[in-house]
Amino acid sequence: MSTGPDVVVHPDTDTTATDAGERLLTALSAAQAARGSASVVLTGGGVGIAMLRAVASSARRDAVDWGSVEVFWGDERFVPAGDAERNDAQAREALLDALPLDPARVHPMASSDAPEDAGGGDPDLAADAYAKILSAAASRAGSGAAIPAFDVLLAGCGPEGHVLSVFPDSPAVHAADAGVVGVRDCPKPPPTRVSLTLPAARAAREVWLVATGAGKAEVLARAHAGASEVDVPLAGLRGTERTLWLLDEDAARDLA
Repeated sequence: MSTGPDVVVHPDTDTTATDAGERLLTALSAAQAARGSASVVLTGGGVGIAMLRAVASSARRDAVDWGSVEVFWGDERFVPAGDAERNDAQAREALLDALPLDPARVHPMASSDAPEDAGGGDPDLAADAYAKILSAAASRAGSGAAIPAFDVLLAGCGPEGHVLSVFPDSPAVHAADAGVVGVRDCPKPPPTRVSLTLPAARAAREVWLVATGAGKAEVLARAHAGASEVDVPLAGLRGTERTLWLLDEDAARDLA
């Protein structure tokens, strides 16, 4: 069982993103060697997308059998398909469109303009639709759980401590089940989103936080010191086998 995070500090954002990308290639290759396939939960944000660009440009990119990688998202902005705000649109442009992925193994969350039976029109419907996708993936892996045991879940954080689209003292942070929730009235635009819950994120074997910048330093220190996940959702983010924080010097400056 994972305990506290392993913390790796880099000089700056670029080296953080590059190292995260190289580590992801290693982790996916190792998962495929161990189990024949691999799964990853992607994140958005500046450094999260920079990490995907680092994977795209890596000389080791083809060490992974991308056709047997299953791709999920931890959260999504509930806006129309193709909108530049969407995490999946950014990920496709940065990396996914350049890879020989199996389209059946790539699982974006529903857009706001998707058909109603696919989760469009309402974030709660989108959350229910994604929960069914996750349950089916867990079943294919031979698990009766609601959530697959993702090999790597990637996350960023906000300066107030939100992760995924789980914000401090919000309905989502109080969700007790490993599932997917519709999120409304986010303090950060766009206000309507879909997100894994913290218990769902904790199904992952490894959870990696990738964060840079002095604006994250105070909340990272609070989470590291044991803050409540209700106050600092980041504090509730951990993997079953490992929790890894990949930070730059500015973000790590207040850690004891």
